[in-house]
Amino acid sequence: MKMSFVESLKHPILKKIIPSRGFFKKPLFYFGGIIIIFSLIFILKGIFRSNQLNSLLDIKESLSCFSEKNIFLEQKNKARLASLVLLQKNTLSPIAAPAASFKSLGAIAEENAGAGSFSSAYYNKEIREYFVEKGDTLLGIAQKFGVSLDSILWANNLRKDSVLQSGQKLVILPVSGVLHYVQKGDTLEDIAKKYKADLSEIISFNELSSPDDIHIGDALVVPGGTMPKKKYVQQNSLSVPLADNYFIIPVSSPYVITQGLHWRNAVDFSHSGNACGKPIYAAAQGKVLKVRYGWNMGAGNYVTILHPNGVVTMYGHLQTILVKVGDLVSQGQIIALMGGKPGTPGAGRSTGCHLHFGVYGARNPFAP
Repeated sequence: MKMSFVESLKHPILKKIIPSRGFFKKPLFYFGGIIIIFSLIFILKGIFRSNQLNSLLDIKESLSCFSEKNIFLEQKNKARLASLVLLQKNTLSPIAAPAASFKSLGAIAEENAGAGSFSSAYYNKEIREYFVEKGDTLLGIAQKFGVSLDSILWANNLRKDSVLQSGQKLVILPVSGVLHYVQKGDTLEDIAKKYKADLSEIISFNELSSPDDIHIGDALVVPGGTMPKKKYVQQNSLSVPLADNYFIIPVSSPYVITQGLHWRNAVDFSHSGNACGKPIYAAAQGKVLKVRYGWNMGAGNYVTILHPNGVVTMYGHLQTILVKVGDLVSQGQIIALMGGKPGTPGAGRSTGCHLHFGVYGARNPFAP
């Protein structure tokens, strides 16, 4: 015989479990309890869905970090990527995201460089100097930096049987290829043809705005280029004779030379104390050939000046540039302010405020 809900509550077994006095004997008490339970379930379900939405937003924000301009993620973005979740059939399952790091991407770039691939946008494009250590060999150095042996030989005017000396400076290209100094009359088309290289790769790697964006004295990396078979001498020859007083010291006194002759026939000038913001002078009269802002392969903000005798001077790691392309400057004119403070815009690769003063086409008269 079918019993009603109220009659079922009078069952002898239930009477022993549930008291029969007060509100416990009222059916509405149990109905209210059921409503409370379902309400709790609904609230928890709402919280669960909110967490799903937040997770999806985190995924969208995290994935937006993977742009070419921000591939090297900050630590907080790495942590966020590591906690990405996958939403599938209303179930959240944690997945492990690949963590990008400067070290791993740098290693990939060097491997690609050694293999002759030059399409990656994340190469370290900086030309470096390496001081030879005891026991070094040319082949070992080439393998260490992930470039071809020929790249080392060509950039330093060496032969395979050249003997290295401890402390000797070597120019190291960021990729296998050729280093070319732009001379009067050079075109990118001719340079690409000369070294059997791809024109678009030269433009891309050197971050040129167009095939015409080259100037006398520019040091171009020619990715994948090969040297012509005939005997070749680097164009950065010290051919133009200079009078002792042709160039003036490009910084104010008192000054110090913090580094002697190094990459691009340059010396570094600085001041004791706070050198940032000190004036930089044109070493001789001439025409402003090039003005560049940014990293620029480690040179930072820089200016080049073409002088009447065909020699070009370069002024790197500038805080402020006070001239523009095409300006005629006189000897001693203030053209910029000294920069190079690490972490500031346009400092380039620098450990402190100084001037990188390079000379193309003649000796650097300030080399110790």
